[in-house]
Amino acid sequence: MNILYLHGLESKLSPQKRKILEKYGEVYAPDIDYHNNPNAIESIIEELSDQEINVVLGSSIGGFAGYYVSAHLFSPALLFNPALSNRSVPQHVPAGDFGRWNMIQIALGMEDDVVPVGETLKFISDSIPYKNKIHLNLYPRTGHRIDLEVFEKEVESFFGKLCY
Repeated sequence: MNILYLHGLESKLSPQKRKILEKYGEVYAPDIDYHNNPNAIESIIEELSDQEINVVLGSSIGGFAGYYVSAHLFSPALLFNPALSNRSVPQHVPAGDFGRWNMIQIALGMEDDVVPVGETLKFISDSIPYKNKIHLNLYPRTGHRIDLEVFEKEVESFFGKLCY
């Protein structure tokens, strides 16, 4: 299985989280410069044109990118505190058919002070088609940064739903 992990604005995939993901397959975690590339989603899709990606994971702005990349690839997605409704750096959604959705699992820290939870929930309610394919998990004592315990729990749950 090929796993695409899209990091957040000021972060990278930690070795501990990579190790958790490697239990399920080969991990591809590109270094993305969201600050200087407002077309990061399009760049990611172009970069993946000759690769098979089975699942997409993303955190924060990487969750925003992962949302659209997974739709383009029609791949299941696991998104952590995705910056769906707003971002601190401009990012364009490329033209294309983003109406094809596979299963999406979203983990939200209810104490997130970076990505407003209420706005994310509104975006999910108003914008995501096929709501029966969404699994939403809320963590009351979790902020924007997802700790290793929550990450591992979400990853195990996600891959369990995929029967891997």
